[in-house]
Amino acid sequence: MAYKDLQDFIDVLRKKELLQEIEVEVDSNLEITEIADRVSKKFGKALLFKNVKNSSYPLLINSLGTYERMNLALEVENLDQIAEEILDFMDIANYATLMNKIKSVPKLARLARVFPKKVKKAVCQEVIEEPDLDKLPILKCWPKDGGRYITLPLVITKDPETNQQNMGMYRLQVFDKKTTGMHWHLHKDGREIYEKYKEMGRKMPVSVALGCDPSIIYSATAPLPKMIDEMIFAGFLRKSPVELVKCVTNDIYVPANAEFILEGYVDLDEMKLEGPFGDHTGYYSLADMYPVFHIEKITRRKNPVYPTTIVGKPPMEDCYLGKATERIFLPLLKIQCPEIVDMNFPLEGVFHNCVIVSIKKAYPKHAHKVMNALWGMGQMMYTKMIIVVDEKVNPHDLSTVAWKVFNNIDAKRDLVISEGPLDALDHASNTAFYGHRLGIDATKKWESEGHTRPWPDDIEMTEEIKRLVDTRWNEYGI
Repeated sequence: MAYKDLQDFIDVLRKKELLQEIEVEVDSNLEITEIADRVSKKFGKALLFKNVKNSSYPLLINSLGTYERMNLALEVENLDQIAEEILDFMDIANYATLMNKIKSVPKLARLARVFPKKVKKAVCQEVIEEPDLDKLPILKCWPKDGGRYITLPLVITKDPETNQQNMGMYRLQVFDKKTTGMHWHLHKDGREIYEKYKEMGRKMPVSVALGCDPSIIYSATAPLPKMIDEMIFAGFLRKSPVELVKCVTNDIYVPANAEFILEGYVDLDEMKLEGPFGDHTGYYSLADMYPVFHIEKITRRKNPVYPTTIVGKPPMEDCYLGKATERIFLPLLKIQCPEIVDMNFPLEGVFHNCVIVSIKKAYPKHAHKVMNALWGMGQMMYTKMIIVVDEKVNPHDLSTVAWKVFNNIDAKRDLVISEGPLDALDHASNTAFYGHRLGIDATKKWESEGHTRPWPDDIEMTEEIKRLVDTRWNEYGI
């Protein structure tokens, strides 16, 4: 059964003893960050702070901060299950014969339940009030941050040409009771829609949902193709339609079971200095000019929970959202690059600095083809380092990957430097938004690739001796 809302998920965490509830008063100014960071680094429980200084609302943090809780949030045993479901839907062989088509009917019927359902009444509008962000327990996360930040917002906009809605996650720096920054980057869909409104000279309506069923929260972070609505994807994940309700002040539809909704607009001619912010790279992102979000109304439940997260040096809660994307979207990469066996975004690479890919190598310089293909795919263009290994190498085994890289490469032959777009948060490049990316071909080299010397085999024991030692192991007394 899909979670009805965030509080339903909290109840499940409580029953499974994956939630720590803190009764003593805590400060949203830095103190909660230090507590949550220590818990994250020890792979600890979700935290529900019930007594946040100067706020009447409880605060939830680290709810998705382990693989176990991420699986629980998306209601699977492991994240690869979702990837397998997507691959099964896309496998043409499943529909090739009449019998297969008949067998596929129950499976395809599930797709009818992914589309959002509009409702007229919703718990997210039980209370309608004038905006006052000072009432919310919004965190100042790190000492050098420019202010308090809403860090888990589901920012919903509508394309003025197509009327298709988009949902993304862009941090909101609080400027005062009624305004925040709107931190959408150059390459994000929200920014593209903003540019359309700017060309038309129209005020841009924006609504922000805080606190939803975890599948909706995850969908806001997912790198979906533009034609796929995030609410549809959330419906696919939760196997049930997302209920939506029309906002009070604009025509945007928002999750009906959210905890809070911030309704407002972005003034197209107004920019304000936003930042710095302690970001998921583990460094402070620099202050820059961004649009301003004006809040006209706040609607909420009668007794809402304020959801938040912190980002910084990994591992942290956002790492597991990234890992979900790694597993869920692997099948889509395989469509364009079927030679890919598996991939790993190491947590230390903060998901746009490094990816390790294993491939079925079939021809000379095949690894180079894969690198360039990946750099041409959506948000993969940000990847600063792509390491390619042979199919027998597990990309999640970092020790073995390092061994292959350290031993298998010739610097002149196997390093590829590519110039192209980089994430807006990249601080190492001399220029903002673009720079140089590195590809490392750590595969076994062939004679057809110019390696005329014999390539040594890996040292491995025979299967016969392995089985012998397995059967006699207890005799050895080790």
